[in-house]
Amino acid sequence: MTKRSVDMLILHGHVFTMEGSGVGAIDDGAVAIAGDSIVAAGPTPEILASYESQETIDASRFAVLPGLVDCHVHSPESLLRGVAQDVPDYMERAMAPFSRALRALDADLWLAGTRLNVLEALKAGTTTTMDYTTPYPGWAAFYERVGLRARLTPTINGLAPGAMSRAHGKPYEMDDAKGRRMLEAGLAFANRWDGAADGRLSVMIGPQAPDMLSRELLLEIKQIADQRNMMIHMHVAQGDREIAQMQARYGVRSIPFLEELGYLDERLFAVHLTEATDDEVRTLVKHGVSMGVCSGCIGLLDGIVPPAALFRSEGGVVGLGTDSASSNNAISLFNEMKLTALFNKIQAKRPDVIPAWEALRMATIEGARAIGLGDQIGSLEPGKQADLILVDLGQLNLAPTVRAPIRNIVPNLVYAATGHDVDSVIVAGQFLMRNRETLTADEAAIRSDAQAAAEEISRRVLADPQHKDLALLDAMRDGKL
Repeated sequence: MTKRSVDMLILHGHVFTMEGSGVGAIDDGAVAIAGDSIVAAGPTPEILASYESQETIDASRFAVLPGLVDCHVHSPESLLRGVAQDVPDYMERAMAPFSRALRALDADLWLAGTRLNVLEALKAGTTTTMDYTTPYPGWAAFYERVGLRARLTPTINGLAPGAMSRAHGKPYEMDDAKGRRMLEAGLAFANRWDGAADGRLSVMIGPQAPDMLSRELLLEIKQIADQRNMMIHMHVAQGDREIAQMQARYGVRSIPFLEELGYLDERLFAVHLTEATDDEVRTLVKHGVSMGVCSGCIGLLDGIVPPAALFRSEGGVVGLGTDSASSNNAISLFNEMKLTALFNKIQAKRPDVIPAWEALRMATIEGARAIGLGDQIGSLEPGKQADLILVDLGQLNLAPTVRAPIRNIVPNLVYAATGHDVDSVIVAGQFLMRNRETLTADEAAIRSDAQAAAEEISRRVLADPQHKDLALLDAMRDGKL
């Protein structure tokens, strides 16, 4: 039989395809890649009988997985890592002067944060990211250049400047003209970048939250999303502040309000849901809404476990997000898999809640489905994009490897891997990292630029009188930080 020639064969790996309802484990597995796509995945002898390639990779020491999907991140905030943890009222008492300083930076310094975020994510096995921020020069172009797959979401916020700080329990002041300018900028961005980089880049529409835009503007955004066949990426029921605002303005909670507006359908990707009631979760699932859970962020900032387990048990689709290094400290989906599984077990007092295989699916195929890319990525199936990672099972924290009577690889990936054990990353058939060496980004320059940008932020915060009210200053004075 004549063998088909392909561009790459990955052989003898511990392959996890994510096909079916489990992890699709193949011992001594192989993946055949041609161009940007997967041609076949199966046992190595079968793949070698049908395919040949000049480039072959011996993956006998590696777990071969679909690339991880980060469903929610604010990339520029990587410049604010670690300055506002362990504090109640995170935004007002810890983050506010840092956020103002970040917003005041020039675009090249914002880009330093995005570049740091992307490099960290890439080196921890993320191949697709959902980045949610205000569009700025160089944002999408960096994703195009580095080779990562991205669903980019330009933020739309209709609050008047300073509205949150002036509210004092009253409804926020709205500025529809500002919100509409942000909407127009987001649509212009989508016209330029949706489908760019041979389809690796795509764009969602991003109303920031139901309490941050007027009813009229929310309706306009929904109409545009339907007309343009765009998904909506939105923070929903993300805190008691939001719920209080919705009840003060409309006399109704966020999710019933969005249901009234027609938002609850398969186009909506709802992030956080920390304040959603059980009945509201069931309503979202009934309407086909998907959920993004950022366990590390919400656990650190609020001490809350979002309702991912209930959402899944009701039949909904849940993807994992890192949110930001300013709130979560780590842009690693291995971290999110572990925290999501642990937090939900602790909350339920049951060790079988969100087992390792479900957490791994949430980071791969379910994450892909949640953001509308399940037909393209998230599993190692013929015809899908060749986005995959090799994780080194020879690392001390992942050793030993056992196949029988119980295969121990998936529990170890979820509960013991850190992301630093990712050896190689492939997106659309191209290596972005190989043997821990990044091939499409200058790591030293990214580190240096991020440090310089962070120092500029620090100078600006020190010049801001509000920094004297930071809650962590007492900890600094007492030698605790």
